[in-house]
Amino acid sequence: MLKVKTPKKGRVRRELDKRAPKLVETGKKTLLLQGTKTSNTLNAVLTELYLLKKGSAIRYTRKNENIRPFESGGETSLEFFSLKTDCSIFIYGSTSKKRPDNLVIGRTYDHHIYDLVEVGVENFKPMNSFTYDKKLAPRVGSKPFICFVGEGFENVEELKHLKEVLVDLLRGEVVENLNLAGLDHAYVCTAISANRVLFTHCALRLKKSGTTVPRMELVEIGPSMDFVVRRHRLPNESVRKEAMKTAQDQPKKKVKNVSQDAIQGKIGKIYIPDQKLGEMALPNKAKGVKRERREAKVKSNVGDRASKKQKDESM
Repeated sequence: MLKVKTPKKGRVRRELDKRAPKLVETGKKTLLLQGTKTSNTLNAVLTELYLLKKGSAIRYTRKNENIRPFESGGETSLEFFSLKTDCSIFIYGSTSKKRPDNLVIGRTYDHHIYDLVEVGVENFKPMNSFTYDKKLAPRVGSKPFICFVGEGFENVEELKHLKEVLVDLLRGEVVENLNLAGLDHAYVCTAISANRVLFTHCALRLKKSGTTVPRMELVEIGPSMDFVVRRHRLPNESVRKEAMKTAQDQPKKKVKNVSQDAIQGKIGKIYIPDQKLGEMALPNKAKGVKRERREAKVKSNVGDRASKKQKDESM
């Protein structure tokens, strides 16, 4: 049997506990890295995507060789980096004559490649090319709206897969309740054709509407680009079933002597031991005790008077 090594230091133990599976998972981290050849446009795209995901992303600027996600054996380095950085989403940028300004967006399950989407970047506009009020700039940690416009996201298989990956990439940590002030930007993806998607990033401006719900206006703040879908690889069906499993909630502990009724609701039984009133210690200031003392005092006074009378008559 293989020997299981347990961490001896508390810091290592805490780090492993953070990476362990949880009933409610935290937000997914994104790894951005590049191949041996990149263009200025592609470097700018990776940098601005990192800025959009700041706080939950890791950016590698060194060139990486022998990374070919769609080929067997070419995903070893990606899986190693995923395990090292604990990132479940990655964006790999490379350029070539056949596929210029190429981005591969992929997800991992158990630090193994789960699925892949390859897109080409065209008509890129960086953030500094847009003029807007800097007060509208999104804050770190705020939640975005994600809007998908077009029937292609429901009908075309490639766009349906791209939509699923983009939602996982952009939504951040899943929460149940939101403050309206925390929603300050939106991602708008518009399906122009069966293989082209216009990606824009907008800020939300809240204005008075005469009701409790404000009127929202979109102000484009960048970046903006066109995604041209090239290749995609869906996950294996068995791996998909394994990844889609959800952990059952832990059963609640049974509370003794408490039951539920359809009519009366929650019913509880209270245990009261036998009360031995004769042995109970009464407080000194009880009204009943005071009354008994007063009666005993009156009786003693009456008895003393009677005894004195008898003595006087005998004399």
